Amino acid sequence: MTGPAMGPSVACLRYLRSTTVFRKPSILIPTSSILSTQRDATVRSSQCIKMRAFSTQPSRQNWLQPVRAEKSKSMVGRPRMPTGGSTRGTTVVWGDYGLRMKDHDRRVSAKQLRIGEETIRRRLRGEHFRLYTRVSANIGVYTKGSEVRMGKGKGKFDYWAARIPVSRIVFELKGQIHEQVARDAFRLAGDKLPGLWEFVKKGDPPVVGITKLGNGVTLQSLKEARRPVVPKDKLGEVSDIVGPSGSSTAPRSVSREMDSTKTEAAISP
Repeated sequence: MTGPAMGPSVACLRYLRSTTVFRKPSILIPTSSILSTQRDATVRSSQCIKMRAFSTQPSRQNWLQPVRAEKSKSMVGRPRMPTGGSTRGTTVVWGDYGLRMKDHDRRVSAKQLRIGEETIRRRLRGEHFRLYTRVSANIGVYTKGSEVRMGKGKGKFDYWAARIPVSRIVFELKGQIHEQVARDAFRLAGDKLPGLWEFVKKGDPPVVGITKLGNGVTLQSLKEARRPVVPKDKLGEVSDIVGPSGSSTAPRSVSREMDSTKTEAAISP
């Protein structure tokens, strides 16, 4: 004869109650929300990488300082001159108006370029415009202190600068701006910058050195010789040389004129 059914003990019931009451509820996050968050972050990062202004500025968006420092010190140097007849950088490309260097090539510091940019933006405050920069300050300038022995390689970094050749466009302006307002803005900026500057518009002829093309002046005519060249062995045979105006004139030599004149010296007794 079997006894009555025995239920669970009091210790077992106490253990079950503690495990069920004090267990922390689990938070279940749907997988679709996690994937959408990761996808949005990837899209945002890709957009930031592909976002690039239509200018020569680096991805760092700072045209007054290069992205990476120089590995070696830069020499003083001189701006590169287009000896082959290149007209690159002498015309307005992106905007409607431009500011072009007129007199001579030089090295302009980043501080001077920043002041020129701030002057233009201050004058055009409240206008709808966009300012383009055609140069970048990527040349390091190093200076030596006083009482330093002769030799190179001892200077410390001072500031960044840009080498600007003659007839190079530095600033371009585009927007709903009157021409006289743009002229005034570039005039104020030119007063702040070193050298002489001129105002140009889109469609103006390019420049080779300091010679503007147009009005009968072409690049081919500049490359041609101004006067026909005579070989050395035929210099005595040729008496007349056609000048640039088309008239037949005999060349006059300064040394021959000096030889032909008789010099008299008065000798005192």
